[in-house]
Order: sequence, then structure tokens, then C-alpha cells
Amino acid sequence: MGASLSNLNDGANGSTLGPGLGDIPESCVACVFLYLTPPEICNLARLNHAFRGAASSDSVWESKLPPNYQHLLDLLPPERYQNLSKKDIFALISRPVPFDDGNKEVWVDKVTGTVCMSISAKAMAITGIEDRRYWTWVPTEESRFHVVAYLQQIWWFEVDGMVNFAFPAGNYTLSFRLHLGRFSNKRLGRRVCNFEHTHGWDIKPVRFELSTSDGQQASVEFRLDNTELDDGKNANTKRGCWIDYKVGEFFVLDSDSATEIRFSMKQIDCTHSKGGLCVDSVFIIPSDLRERRRRRGF
Repeated sequence: MGASLSNLNDGANGSTLGPGLGDIPESCVACVFLYLTPPEICNLARLNHAFRGAASSDSVWESKLPPNYQHLLDLLPPERYQNLSKKDIFALISRPVPFDDGNKEVWVDKVTGTVCMSISAKAMAITGIEDRRYWTWVPTEESRFHVVAYLQQIWWFEVDGMVNFAFPAGNYTLSFRLHLGRFSNKRLGRRVCNFEHTHGWDIKPVRFELSTSDGQQASVEFRLDNTELDDGKNANTKRGCWIDYKVGEFFVLDSDSATEIRFSMKQIDCTHSKGGLCVDSVFIIPSDLRERRRRRGF
């Protein structure tokens, strides 16, 4: 197989084997690239000069960018993107673009070219966050924002957030990223979690909600703990790991108009306290991309 591909690539260089990949016009290669993913294009660019030229074509990379990518560029200083090729613009916005004092990030997925977003707990309204008896900020490399909100104990648990952004048309999923237990730096190469404050999440479910400015709504309830499994025989799968709790989906019709999304989670039954929970962020990603990652185990 390797020898066959090598021979195909030699056709334009005096080989007697007939036409090869090197004889394909750059314009034809560019037409094929319109149907490939960015990683596939970058891999094929190494074949020969025609493939390298097509892989740098603005027309190819324009098709990989979201239709309203200018909204992402507007979050950056103009000097960061002026005079860049479409390929370089794709590379620029496929890395996280921070906004709102660095507490929110948006980026383009490197494979699908769709827009994803993450919102830090720092950008959310958290009841009691200023009182260190209840909450503390914990620095960690396990968060893309390098800090999470850790709840020690509280009776009225409520977290609210909002974002206003022009998402490209499509279906999106919003989820909260949470962790039961407080984790510390690795000891002897092992990650250590402390569940000293973890309690109350198995008594009543937490209610998650989202709503959009055009009237879409979704809600769901989850029990964050399953202590009934923690009997020494069955593993408690909800403790000591990050879990994405899907709140719901919403649909964007107009790529040029901003959509306001409000989201929350709350457990305000004051008959019992709850604690030992890390709140990292909220993710908003295209629903088909989330499902593809879920099937692959990401």
C-alpha cells in the first residue's frame, strides 16, 4: 500500500508509470478539500506542492469557518487578525478566545468548525459566595479557567448565570460541570479527593434550568450523590470525578442576532444542609458534537 501511494505521487516527476497525484490541478484538489475536515486537509497538505497550495486556499478555509466568525474576531484586538489568511484565522479562533474579563471563552471546534463556549463559575451569581464559611475559590489545573468554586456547607444552594452571544444557526446543548468532593494535588503520582464536607446531595435532587430570549425553556432534576451504592461492594460513581450534567437543548435560527441564554441550578430546601461540591463551569456546545464525543468516551 505504501509503495502504491508513493508511485502515484511520482507521476509528474518523470516516472513512466503514468499520471499520479502530482498531476492533479490545484483547483481540483481544492474542490475535494471542501468535503474534508481541517485535520484531514492538513495531513494531505504534506503530499506535494499542489496539495500544499490547495490546503492554503482562502476558498477552502472560508468553507470551514462558521458563517458569522466575525463575531468571534470582534472579541480580539484588530491587530491580532488583520491581514491574516482564512487558514490562519481558523487556527486563531480554534484556540479559546476569552471575553468578559476572561471568565468566558469561545472557540471553533478543530474538526467540525462549529462554535463552542465555556463559562467559568467566576461569571456566575452564587448565593453566599462572598462568605468563606460557605464557599472558597480553589486553584486547580483541572479547570480550563484554573479555579473552581468549592462549597463547604450551605442550606440555600443557588447558582445563576447568563450569556448573550450570536451563535451560528443550529442545535446546542448546555451542561454544568460539577465534582463531588474536594481534590488536592497529586500525592506520589495519585490524585487525592477529600469527601469530608460532602453531604446532603442524596436527600433531594438539584433542579437545573435554562431559558432563552426567544422563549425556549428546559429543566431537569438530578440527585448529585448516590450514597446508597457506597456500601463497600459497589462503587459510588458520582464522587471524585467531574460529571457533565445536561440541562437541555436550545435552537438558534438566526446567526446574525445575539441569543441571550440564562441558566441556573438550585436546591433551596432549607430543611437540610449540603456541601462538598466543586462548581467549575457551564459548557454550551453543538448537540451533535456532544453526542459524538459521548460515543467516543470523551
